[in-house]
Amino acid sequence: MVVNDFKSGFVTLIGRTNVGKSTLLNVLVGEKVAAMANKVQTTRTAIKGIVNRDKSQIIFIDTPGIHKPKTKLNETMIETSFSSIADSDVILFLIEATSTEIGKGDSLILQKIKEANRKTILIINKIDLVKKETLLDLIAIYAKEYHFEAVIPISAIQPKYKEIILEEIEKNLKPGPAYYDREEYTDQTLRQLAEEIIREKALKLLQEEVPHGIYVEVEKMSDRKNKQGLTICDVEAIIYCLRESHKGIIIGKKGEMLKRIGKMARVDMEQNFGIKINLKTWVKVKEDWQSNDAIVNKFKLK
Repeated sequence: MVVNDFKSGFVTLIGRTNVGKSTLLNVLVGEKVAAMANKVQTTRTAIKGIVNRDKSQIIFIDTPGIHKPKTKLNETMIETSFSSIADSDVILFLIEATSTEIGKGDSLILQKIKEANRKTILIINKIDLVKKETLLDLIAIYAKEYHFEAVIPISAIQPKYKEIILEEIEKNLKPGPAYYDREEYTDQTLRQLAEEIIREKALKLLQEEVPHGIYVEVEKMSDRKNKQGLTICDVEAIIYCLRESHKGIIIGKKGEMLKRIGKMARVDMEQNFGIKINLKTWVKVKEDWQSNDAIVNKFKLK
């Protein structure tokens, strides 16, 4: 579909870890496409979320947060984040309102943006945590570094900022076709979404040292009819972890933690997929998975 006044383009969300990118993506798209948890490095791969408006189609790419790499997986995550900048039509650069200067991570992102010379909108998140004077000082610091198309202070958990951001993005897009079907909101498969949902619940419930050492793989996803003729989707997933001690924590006493993760994931899947889910999960130890090329390559930008 190409109409004279129809616009489209790819928009990259980039920022340091735990700055609120995935939360903002889910608000903008209006659907659950990215794992959200109050922990660093929640997003491991670039996830596309699609917003269809009357005169535009905006394809969002939520990138992994910028952090100091410690494993091959971490290196791949950062490579994914930076490689998406050059292919973007517009960049949403998220920073925290609580910052008083441009830190190392944000400085590195700014350098990549300058090199790509892309239209960039600065999003200052968590404004509810600072005074107006502090916010104005931060805006002034960043304005000296790059010509931003707009600076939008927000609190990502509040949907009232959604339309402001979408209108600003639309203003900066060029005429173009709808790249995806107008009914779609992500290019992720149901299997990938299921893996994201299970991992998100683990991130929320597990102890700090365990979550980022886990990797979820859905081994089976198939529909069947029950005796009443109702469609049920059977999902079988394995939660891989790095150590035997982690396995015990994930399973929990008498299997209670794994049950909690499974129940929360099942409810979320049913709400998102619009179908009854029968979820079974297992936990296995795979000590070297963060350095395993076959697994790590799954997180590269396609």
